[in-house]
Amino acid sequence: MKIIKTILCVLFGLMFINAGLDKFFHYMPMPEIKPEEMKIYEAFGAIVWLMPLIACIELLGGLLFIFPKTRALGAIVILPITVGIILHNAVLMPTTTGLSISGVLFLINLWMIADNWHKYKPLFTE
Repeated sequence: MKIIKTILCVLFGLMFINAGLDKFFHYMPMPEIKPEEMKIYEAFGAIVWLMPLIACIELLGGLLFIFPKTRALGAIVILPITVGIILHNAVLMPTTTGLSISGVLFLINLWMIADNWHKYKPLFTE
């Protein structure tokens, strides 16, 4: 089970590192944007600091998630991003494979939070 967890965490981290780097270097092809989605992308463009911030969080969270010693912190850092991905796919693309992929990423993230819960416990005690 430990090898499966390690493989999943490395792949998870690499996916987010790739997503963060793509926001800076734009090397992956963009999907066709539908007219109803255009307003959202225009809003993202109007807030010029938002995409670089998300990219930095994805890079940091992905790097932290890869290494077992920092995985607990990486899981917390990347959680808001996975929640945003789930919500984005649920609202804009509920019938596509994006929702299932984002669901798997979210479940892996929750699994690592549950697996490292003992590290978070001191935050909730007085």
